[in-house]
Amino acid sequence: MRKDGVELTEAEWTIIKAVWDAEPCSAPAIQEKLRSKTGWTYSTVRTLMDRMVAKGLLSAEKTGHVTRFRSAVTREQAQRGELLYALKNAFNGALTPMVQGLLDAGELSAQDLARLESLIKAKKKSAASASPGRSPR
Repeated sequence: MRKDGVELTEAEWTIIKAVWDAEPCSAPAIQEKLRSKTGWTYSTVRTLMDRMVAKGLLSAEKTGHVTRFRSAVTREQAQRGELLYALKNAFNGALTPMVQGLLDAGELSAQDLARLESLIKAKKKSAASASPGRSPR
């Protein structure tokens, strides 16, 4: 599985967030943590976690009768995958309308806007230095 293109289902997001907060962890611990929120049984949680291992989202290590799970992807990788999925599917790959939608949807502080400007300036600078003789777009 490509780590930069991670796509998770809603159930996988629920599991991996719980794993990130408690790793290394067991399936019973995750089921207990999620029981009031999801109502999932142990077998549901264990099945989801086993499938996530098969997909490369989690790793599992068995010691005696206990299987300990860890995340195999970072929050940043999962978030990037979610953004790329939305960009591809909701915006047909068009970045500007996606960013415009995000800007219009939320109330951004002056600090948020300054940080975004700083990120854009840094990206322009790295693009210009990576392709000498070409001006950044």
